[in-house]
Amino acid sequence: MINLEGVVATKWQDVPAQDIFPGIRRRILWRGANGAKAQILEIDAGAKFPRLDVHAPGPEEVYVVSGIFNDGVHNYPAGSFIHNPAGSAHVPQSKEGCVLFVFFPEG
Repeated sequence: MINLEGVVATKWQDVPAQDIFPGIRRRILWRGANGAKAQILEIDAGAKFPRLDVHAPGPEEVYVVSGIFNDGVHNYPAGSFIHNPAGSAHVPQSKEGCVLFVFFPEG
């Protein structure tokens, strides 16, 4: 028997964008009771976080939907998956611009 109770579905482009830094926007797709959340992060060409992004208390998982994402050291093209464990840190940026799906399994 199919059970769709609690299922959440949305088209990410329909979710309002929130500016978090110049040239960087997020769209919250889902929030869980334990602080987990799923979001889209849009980074315009040449945009960069102004500070170190530290992953605490938990990890961050990233899938590059389009463009090329750079963590301050490495370039990750579309189709890349990145797991950033708790305690890791980077400086999100993109020379070309990119769209990321970002999942935080715990708050």
